Amino acid sequence: MTTNSQNLSSATKNRSDVEKSLDRGFIWLTAIFAFGVAAALLWIGFQVAIASGPAIQKFGASFLANTTWNPVNDSYGVLPQIYGTLLSSFIGLLIAVPIGVGTAVVLSEDFLPAKVKLVLVFAVELLAAIPSVVYGVWGIFVLVPILTNLGKWLNSYFGWIPFFSTPPTGPGMLPAGVILAIMTLPIITALSRDALISIPSSLRQAAVGLGATRWETILQILIPAAFSGIVSAVMLALGRAMGETMAVTMLIGNSNNISISLLAPGNTISSLLANQFSEASGLQVSALMYAALVLFFLTLVVNIMAEFIVLRVKRL
Repeated sequence: MTTNSQNLSSATKNRSDVEKSLDRGFIWLTAIFAFGVAAALLWIGFQVAIASGPAIQKFGASFLANTTWNPVNDSYGVLPQIYGTLLSSFIGLLIAVPIGVGTAVVLSEDFLPAKVKLVLVFAVELLAAIPSVVYGVWGIFVLVPILTNLGKWLNSYFGWIPFFSTPPTGPGMLPAGVILAIMTLPIITALSRDALISIPSSLRQAAVGLGATRWETILQILIPAAFSGIVSAVMLALGRAMGETMAVTMLIGNSNNISISLLAPGNTISSLLANQFSEASGLQVSALMYAALVLFFLTLVVNIMAEFIVLRVKRL
């Protein structure tokens, strides 16, 4: 061990000045890129905050609690959009997380032949390359009719449950949540698979050597060991779901109402921006920028929570 350390030290000392200069240059270059990304983020937030200034001065915090969006009277509030953004994202993750993590386990372990796994990995990653508008068109012509029939059945037999209390009208919160689940599935699967693959094989062998079954090793050893990576994948998918625009706009119904029913139409902040920004003027533009600032803040909170959870898990 001492000999290896001495060899490493001597190799470091024998490096030329050019190599050391290249290392220092690479460090400075990556640092500049890192600070550049942070500066771009702050610049975007600063510009959005300036543009939303008039709406902030007029509405203040009541903008977050008001349910009215009336350009005629210049009365604006984004509570229904905040509710729709959070609920549709939660529905998407509720569906995508178990499927994505389960798929990652199957693709990271020796359940399938190598060639079959390669095809499945490529197919999952291909889902991320499909444009969101294609998801929206597919959702309108394929997903909405299926979920409408399902919604009618749920409303007929389980209408006493608040989540299914309204008859489906086509686009609504449930189709938007399902399409978000499909769109975030590649992120959760790919990153969770990378986290599981990065676990040392000695950990698997030690668990099996101590008498653990295959599923005990997966559920009690591997998944807890990769938990920080899985949480990062879920939070990244949540950020993607909260900011998704076209597919959700086409499927959610764009109704500025708050309803606990999953079968009722709703709205999100991104859908509000997509629908109204092109025709907005005056105070409405500032109100839309205020809504964008709220969405910016929500995604920032999600990422901070993700980092906090990952750090807490690493300390355990």
